[in-house]
Amino acid sequence: MRSVQIRDDMIRLGQFLKLAGLAEDGTEAKALLDDDLVKVNGTLEFRRGRQLHIGDVVRLGKEEVEVIGNA
Repeated sequence: MRSVQIRDDMIRLGQFLKLAGLAEDGTEAKALLDDDLVKVNGTLEFRRGRQLHIGDVVRLGKEEVEVIGNA
């Protein structure tokens, strides 16, 4: 599992997919969600606007990325 740092306390899932390099743009992020390929904390997620918080884990295929904050 790798970690991606965010600046604030929260980030939207679509933005995080781009920040983490899991999607090139919002269109690809939406397609990944529409195809039931994204899980958040082990639960299938389809909302691009889902709020992620520090400690959440996003899974796409075999890749897992944890949301971390400023240290």
